[in-house]
Amino acid sequence: MPETAPAPAGTPTGDAGPSWEERYAVPAREVYRRTLLELARADPRIVCVDSDMGGLETLFGEELPEQYVNVGIAEANLMGVSAGLAATGLLPYANTLSGFAAARACEQVKIDVAGNGLPVRIVATHAGLSAGHYGPTHHAVEDLAILRTLPNLTVVVPADAVETEYAVRATAGLPGPLFLRLGRAATPLVHQEPYEFTVGRARELRAGTDVTIVATGPHPVSMALEAARELAARGVSARVLNMHTIKPLDREAVLAAARETGGIVTVEDHLVVGGLGAAVCEVVTQEAPCRVHRIGVPDRFFDHVADERELLELAGVSSERIVAAAASLAAAR
Repeated sequence: MPETAPAPAGTPTGDAGPSWEERYAVPAREVYRRTLLELARADPRIVCVDSDMGGLETLFGEELPEQYVNVGIAEANLMGVSAGLAATGLLPYANTLSGFAAARACEQVKIDVAGNGLPVRIVATHAGLSAGHYGPTHHAVEDLAILRTLPNLTVVVPADAVETEYAVRATAGLPGPLFLRLGRAATPLVHQEPYEFTVGRARELRAGTDVTIVATGPHPVSMALEAARELAARGVSARVLNMHTIKPLDREAVLAAARETGGIVTVEDHLVVGGLGAAVCEVVTQEAPCRVHRIGVPDRFFDHVADERELLELAGVSSERIVAAAASLAAAR
C-alpha cells in the first residue's frame, strides 16, 4: 500500500510560529535533519548514521548521543553498519553524498541493504549537479540509473524543502530500504500550502490536455512550471506532473499522460540515460506507445564548474528547451 503523509505536525496554519516561507525557504537537507530529529525523539529505534557530513554531530548527536553513530568518511562501511543495525530491529538513516552512495558504496547498497530488503534509509545530499561548485568529481548524475535497478529499493526525489519533510514522514514506516535524493542549496518552493504526499503517486501540479511535462527534482519541476506558463501564453495546454517517486514509478499517471495528451517531455537533473526519462519510456513502450522527448544532462562527462541552475542550463536543461519540445509534440498531435 502507498505510504501517505498529510500536512506535517507543526505546519503553520495561523499567526503563531514561523511563516511558511520562514519554515521552508532553506536547503532541503536542513528540513530533513530537523524532521529526522523530531521523529527520533519520539522513536528510539531511529539511529542517525553519519559519515562526517558536518552538522549532524551537533544537531542530532549532542541531543541524542545514544542514537547517533559517526563512521567517518567510509561510505561502504556506512552501508554495512546501517544494514547491521537494521537487522537488529533499528531504523538507521545513513547520511552521505549521492555520488558516494551510488558509486563508491554501490556493492554494499546492493548486497547488504537492498539484497536483504532491510529498512535502511539512505539520505543522499549534493545530488545531480547541486555540488557543481566542487567540479565534476562531485557531479551525481548517474545515481538514479544505478539505484533504480536494485530490487526492494524505494527511490524518492523531493521537489523542494516542503516535500522533503513530507517524504521523510511518509517513509518513516517503510518496511524496506529507501534512497532519498536531496540537493545542497535552497531551491524555489514548489508547494505553497499543505497537501497530501503519497509514495509512488505523482502529483499533478497543473492540468493540461495538449502535452504532459513529467519532471523530478527541484530545478526540473520549477522549470516545468515555468515552461507550462509560457506554453499557456502560446495557447498550449501543458499538464505538469511532479514525479517525486522514481521507484515505484506511478505507471497510471504516465499511461494517462500517454493516452490523453500529445506526448510526454521528461525533465531531470540526471543523465538522459537510465533516469526518469528512461523509466517513463519503459512504461509507455510496453503499454501505450507515444512520443517522449527526454531532457537531461548529456551522455558524456560534463566538465564544468558552476552553480546548479547554471550547470543545468549549460547542459540543455532549461525552461526554454522544455517549451520548444512540448510545443513540437503538441503541434504534431
